[in-house]
Amino acid sequence: MATGHILVVDDEPDIRSLVQDILEDEGYTVTVADSGDAARKARRNRKPDLILLDIWMEDIDGITLLREWAEGGDLPCPIIMMSGHGTVETAVEATRLGAYDFIEKPISLAKLLLTIERAIEADKLQKENIGLRRHVQTVIEPVGKSDTMQQLRLKAQRIAQHNSWVLISGEPGAGKKTFARYIHDQSHRRSGPFVEVAVGSISRENSSAELFGNEEGDKIHYGRFEQANGGTLCIGDIADMDMQTQARLLSVLQTHSFLRMGGSEAVQVDLRIIATTHRDLEEEMRSGRLREDLYYHLNVVPLYIPALHDHADDIHELLNYYINYFSDHENLPYRRFSVAAQNRLRNYAWPGNVRELKNLVQRVLILGNGEEIDVNEVDFAISTQAAPAGNTTGSLVHFDLPLREAREQFEKTYLEHQLQECGGSVGKLAKLAGMERTHLYRKLRALGIEIKKGGE
Repeated sequence: MATGHILVVDDEPDIRSLVQDILEDEGYTVTVADSGDAARKARRNRKPDLILLDIWMEDIDGITLLREWAEGGDLPCPIIMMSGHGTVETAVEATRLGAYDFIEKPISLAKLLLTIERAIEADKLQKENIGLRRHVQTVIEPVGKSDTMQQLRLKAQRIAQHNSWVLISGEPGAGKKTFARYIHDQSHRRSGPFVEVAVGSISRENSSAELFGNEEGDKIHYGRFEQANGGTLCIGDIADMDMQTQARLLSVLQTHSFLRMGGSEAVQVDLRIIATTHRDLEEEMRSGRLREDLYYHLNVVPLYIPALHDHADDIHELLNYYINYFSDHENLPYRRFSVAAQNRLRNYAWPGNVRELKNLVQRVLILGNGEEIDVNEVDFAISTQAAPAGNTTGSLVHFDLPLREAREQFEKTYLEHQLQECGGSVGKLAKLAGMERTHLYRKLRALGIEIKKGGE
């Protein structure tokens, strides 16, 4: 059964009614609008997954609406144009503005359904590919055959069958996001979007707009809540959220609605929220940094992901998984770990958990030679893991520093490295790091990172 919200914009009542009935029979949720102005209001009330837009209407023509919605770059969703009097010029203009396709009237319903299905699927794949580029890869199922991992997967599968909010805790790099995605993929919401937002990457002044969106006249920016409508919103680093945004989040959890910044009408949402944290949230409550009522709303179903050293039996399988992944997806040479090397890694403490293991595998495949990875190569990779230039300690941060200074040291090293990888482009770095560009500029200046001319 198809899913998704479709906005049908056409001033002919017979066509609106026919298309609505057909689409609802296919399982879509449908909103209809009989004019351009009604279409603006409908789009404001609820984010569509696709728009069917007639070109010739009495008040505003479809090309004008398309141009209006295309301002600022990307369209809000796939748009399929419809017309009984289309010309080559209008079809070319619609395509230039980003329309997915152009369908002539009288409409072939079979062609319409196929085009809608392909448009929604293409949009979904594009968003997933952006996520893949951002996060290197997505593990469909958490890897490991140990009793610990088997029990965790079973618990995640049980959680997925219910619609309750979930709080996933564990050390950085332990696999919290992997389990969040796994819960989504095992749930009845699997065909809906899975949207991630890391609170720590959003500036305080932009957090409300990033999460809840904003309105400025007829211009609408859909926030993460609306992007995740019908699916799952994974909020990372929940303890980093400021108190004002915490209050707004609590209101969403209680009412399933919110106001966009600058908006006057409530937006209804139906989604699951999964929050992740590496901190002790009870301590955060006692210190006044986390609202108690928000904690108890989120902590309906807790899921703790243990550190990698607590399920070391899975290290062998994880090593093989990432070797195969990087060989298949990044064309890195296939190599195997010797028994001695595996034993060394099995007894290593893994302070960076699964994330550190993944990075180590990628490093030895890139830098090493020969079919076998021996214990000496492993020892060298561990000693230099993520070590920045000039840091001979083999550690990304000095652990004797206060937390704030250690965090700043990590951020500076990370951003310097990624800025170099992006060829000095702040725009590319903003996308890679998942940060708003203005906030990133301030962060770079505060950390004393030089932005080269032309790196805008």
